[in-house]
Amino acid sequence: MPAKKKKKNRTRRILIVIASSILLVVILALAAGQLGGDRARVTEVEVAEAQIRTITQTVTASGRVQPEVEVSITPDVPGEIISLPVVEGQEVARGQLLARIRPDFYEAQVEQTQAVVEQARSNAARAQADLLLQGQELDRQRQLYERKVVAEDIFQQAETGYEVAEASLEAALYNVASTEARLRQAQEDLQRTFLYAPMAGTISKLNVEPGERVVGTSQMAGTELMIVARLEQMELEVEVNENDVVNVTLGDTASIEVDAYPEQTFTGVVTEIANSARLLPGASQEQVTNFPVKVRILDRHNVGGTFNVVQNVAGDMPVPEEHFPSFRPGMSGTVDIFTQTVEEVVAVPIQAVTVRDFNDVRRRQARVASMSENDEESAASDSADAAKSEAEQTDNGDATPSFMREEDLQKAVFIFGDDGKAAIAAVETGIADDRFIEIRMGLSGGERIITGPYSAVSRELQVGAAIKGQTRRR
Repeated sequence: MPAKKKKKNRTRRILIVIASSILLVVILALAAGQLGGDRARVTEVEVAEAQIRTITQTVTASGRVQPEVEVSITPDVPGEIISLPVVEGQEVARGQLLARIRPDFYEAQVEQTQAVVEQARSNAARAQADLLLQGQELDRQRQLYERKVVAEDIFQQAETGYEVAEASLEAALYNVASTEARLRQAQEDLQRTFLYAPMAGTISKLNVEPGERVVGTSQMAGTELMIVARLEQMELEVEVNENDVVNVTLGDTASIEVDAYPEQTFTGVVTEIANSARLLPGASQEQVTNFPVKVRILDRHNVGGTFNVVQNVAGDMPVPEEHFPSFRPGMSGTVDIFTQTVEEVVAVPIQAVTVRDFNDVRRRQARVASMSENDEESAASDSADAAKSEAEQTDNGDATPSFMREEDLQKAVFIFGDDGKAAIAAVETGIADDRFIEIRMGLSGGERIITGPYSAVSRELQVGAAIKGQTRRR
């Protein structure tokens, strides 16, 4: 009997231990679930401090290096190139011979036209002599007619002969003027077979070789023989988007980076802004519209080719005195144009600024204020769908169709509150650089601003939501 009782007590103890273990597991599970739920309701965010900064607004664009002044050399007359005494990269002086076109045809034209001119002058001289004879005959017939020696019709024939001779002389003189003009044209065409440099510069591009036939501009778009450019003053022509070109003005300074010199930055200034957009042939209105902007490179460059050279002691090796960048037409580059600067202003990271409907914010705040503390905590952790459903109700709880409510969209930033919850502030923004944006109204500086993640700032984060994060100085 005692053995049975002892066995019964042992069984009871085992059951108690099992029940206690099960109860402990349930309690731990509920605690873990509650802790996990609390953790789920806390949004982890990135925080930065609103600081006093100097902000410079920039417009960035890409383009190509080109000379400020360059002239395309095209012939006025067609023909074969028989002489090309220059090479690409050669410096030339104003008036220097660049090319010569075979002159045989044009020399023959001059000789033929000279013969025509001589013939026309001879005809004019003959007409002059004939007019003189006709004048003498008219005087003789007039005297005879006045003495009643000849009939009137003979006198009239003499007058007519004189008028015909006068008209013939006038026509002959016109013919002389016409043939002389043709002679001058032929002589000019002959002179145009010689092509001279219109200015001092460098042959930046040479497209032809001796023996090639070229087309003159008198017939159609002439053949481009070469380009003479002043390489001592280069610029970048960049394409600026239509949304940015309104911020660019003449005289704005710029920072220039040329791909050929990745370790150097050059100074520039805006010298020209196009009034009309540049559209490719066949481009539609939906395509991006850009405006050409020219930026002059202010740093010294292309001096004596690439180097200022002096002779070394031996006198047989040129050595660089001072290195200057050598820009060539067509090099790629990027320009940062500094359009505006504001000093000592409140600034926050660009990604911290979002747009929210403040009427919706006010309705939510009124609903949260009317709830109990537990309801308030639940409301702060509602999903996006629940927030949308709540937004469709007015402060008194009556449902209102969404199309009957007015939106109050404003720029805003979320603030990390001292109570660990998100607050919101409407702001007025100013200019921005590549990282920060000016806050003209709404912040005074020193506030802890929520900057990320992007999905939370732009859509998910609500006023009063529990948040967790650390302040970072940027």
